Amino acid sequence: ADNEQVSAEELKKKRRFKKFTYRGVDLDQLLDMSNEQLIELYPARLKRRYNRGLKRKHHSLLKRLRKAKKECPALEKPECIKTHLRNMIILPEMIGSVIGIYNGKTFNQVEIKPEMIGHYLG
Repeated sequence: ADNEQVSAEELKKKRRFKKFTYRGVDLDQLLDMSNEQLIELYPARLKRRYNRGLKRKHHSLLKRLRKAKKECPALEKPECIKTHLRNMIILPEMIGSVIGIYNGKTFNQVEIKPEMIGHYLG
């Protein structure tokens, strides 16, 4: 009986990570989705923003983030990408990136986490 109690306590001690989901869709599926499918999950304001199209600046930021991620060695954070685009919406492909967001005076470094999907950088 003591062994069972000890093993039960050990199981409680082990931290179980909650699998991240955005509106019922887990992270792996979000990364595989096309932009059209992704837009369907977003709330009205973000749907409207995407239907009106992303501007050139936003596309170039995504391109720079992809490049930084590709060039970094495995299991390391990519280098910081500085931007003034506080109105950029965080997409699943941006997760893990490090972005320097300009606040009017300095660039604040932020690491993009899954919980941030659908929010703005600013």
